[in-house]
Amino acid sequence: MTTLDAILDRTAFLRRVLMVDAATCVATGLLMFLFATPLSTLLGLPAALLFYAGASLFPIAAFMAWFALRRDVSRWGAWLVILGNAGWVAGSVLVLALFSPTAVGYAFVIAQGGVVTFLAELEYYGLRRIAS
Repeated sequence: MTTLDAILDRTAFLRRVLMVDAATCVATGLLMFLFATPLSTLLGLPAALLFYAGASLFPIAAFMAWFALRRDVSRWGAWLVILGNAGWVAGSVLVLALFSPTAVGYAFVIAQGGVVTFLAELEYYGLRRIAS
């Protein structure tokens, strides 16, 4: 095994998690972007919030995918994704505090926040593997 192969092997886990994170961003983004109005009624959240939050996920997903596919996976990029995910979770908590979602809305916001938290934890684990 060459040195490059060893480095790529250590980064493989983080790369996979980043691609999963990017895919979930695209899926959630499409859901909220395309169906903001019907979701607004179901979730009890403003359609504009859902629309723009969904739209914001597309460039985020593109960055994650680009970063995951680069030859070198840098620590700063991984930290940027992890901190961005933490910001998304904080924003989710803020949404619950500022708005009055339906029970389904609470479930949706909490579930997606939980998934984002889990992905951030996996990305942190992958980052630690690179550092070792």
